[in-house]
Amino acid sequence: MKIVFLGASHGLPEPGRRCSCAMIEVGSNRYFIDMGCQAIEDLAVRNIPVDSVKAIFITHMHGDHTNGLISFIDLCNWYYKTAQPVIYLPDRLEQTKAALDAWLQCNGKTLRDFDFRPVSEGLVYDDGTLRITAYKTKHIEMSFGYLVEAEGKRVYFAGDMTSKEPGSDFPTEVLEQPLELAICEAAHFDATAYVPLFAGNPNLKKLCFNHYSDKFLESVMTATRLLAPLPVVRAIDNMEFQL
Repeated sequence: MKIVFLGASHGLPEPGRRCSCAMIEVGSNRYFIDMGCQAIEDLAVRNIPVDSVKAIFITHMHGDHTNGLISFIDLCNWYYKTAQPVIYLPDRLEQTKAALDAWLQCNGKTLRDFDFRPVSEGLVYDDGTLRITAYKTKHIEMSFGYLVEAEGKRVYFAGDMTSKEPGSDFPTEVLEQPLELAICEAAHFDATAYVPLFAGNPNLKKLCFNHYSDKFLESVMTATRLLAPLPVVRAIDNMEFQL
């Protein structure tokens, strides 16, 4: 399993960091967690077949996690017609479909029969290659983190969490088994709040701070020191993890 950060920023794009978007590769299949940047362009630049995208999982409906989905649907609607991804939305599924259709009608087209599905807690996806389990977070009324399992590896994408301590919003049960990577935000609270959650846990192999803001950058650096010897990295665009 390979994870590629196409966008690693928080609510705003910054130099070297676009809005949230992670691509997961397992064999010849691709999957996305969030699509806040123009992922369809990255697929073209990387010469990746668009129909290799099997599923897209949105953590919540804020624009910095969804804006790239609009262009992805647009191009798949009229050009990449062999692409048939399952698209998981945590909220307002019918409203989103109607909005996409209205946008396409402005271009003289209508929305084809994409497979949109709602997210609920628990196992939401298993195609025999990749399993996704959703955990509800308190960031907004309908927001989720995702446990990704493939090739005997486990990775947790925390998504956006409550502005209070992450200890109240991170599902500690995912740490009860070996976890190769925890991908955690640091845009809404001091990152040192992660220290009591992760310090000394032998099941966590690596921590990646993603979706972090300059406001809390110093706390990210402090948390990195306090969590040693746990390997901690800060995500930037095009960073890859081969697990």
